[in-house]
Amino acid sequence: MTGASRRALAIRHVAFEDLGSLGDTLRRRGFEISYVEAGVDDLSGRDAAADDLVVVLGGPIGAYETENYPFLVPEIAFIERRLKAARPVIGICLGAQLMARALGARVYAGPAKEIGWSPLSLTAAGAASPLRHLAPEQTEVLHWHGDTFDLPPGAELLASTASYRHQAFAIGRHALALQFHAEVTAIGLERWFIGHAVEIAGVAGLTVPRLRAETARGAERLAAQGPLCFGAWLDAAGL
Repeated sequence: MTGASRRALAIRHVAFEDLGSLGDTLRRRGFEISYVEAGVDDLSGRDAAADDLVVVLGGPIGAYETENYPFLVPEIAFIERRLKAARPVIGICLGAQLMARALGARVYAGPAKEIGWSPLSLTAAGAASPLRHLAPEQTEVLHWHGDTFDLPPGAELLASTASYRHQAFAIGRHALALQFHAEVTAIGLERWFIGHAVEIAGVAGLTVPRLRAETARGAERLAAQGPLCFGAWLDAAGL
């Protein structure tokens, strides 16, 4: 489905974590893309149902850190309004955790940071969903998180890893939450390696050369499979 007047709104928490390949997919479908900067732009008065698609992107903070980051309160409220309106929304990493909170689920620290490339394990529902394009025989995905969440009421679990059972969930055809990153590109990750240098240095055995080597192995396949996943989801959502 194509059109020239549809609008996608991306909520960005750090400048270098952008839409990546998802942005390319949206532009090919005729979307006009705009970003709002969390912590700077006020979401409290914004019509949550106005845009055709909302994408809530990642970032290195916790969805529960509302005392340190008060902007999370109106952001979660915005996502809640969007979900209640059953309007299409995708959450990636922190965005998925914020979706879980907006749906009433608990978000909390996971057992250990999961950073690097590895395959997903799909549930039966996941294998029948757009995530079939991210099946382990198709591609690895990038993981970059230390928090997890309980599965929200009414959500359908789509994917897991050994360390994190709740890696993706769906609410109907209008909401998709991905704890992992299917949108990243090799060149885009070079900005992550700079911006997340302190976090990388704080994980035993993790180095930029190791992550770059994993990216060289995994990014090419994800560059093909990620857009197929997002495209299939957009089709199912009527976009």
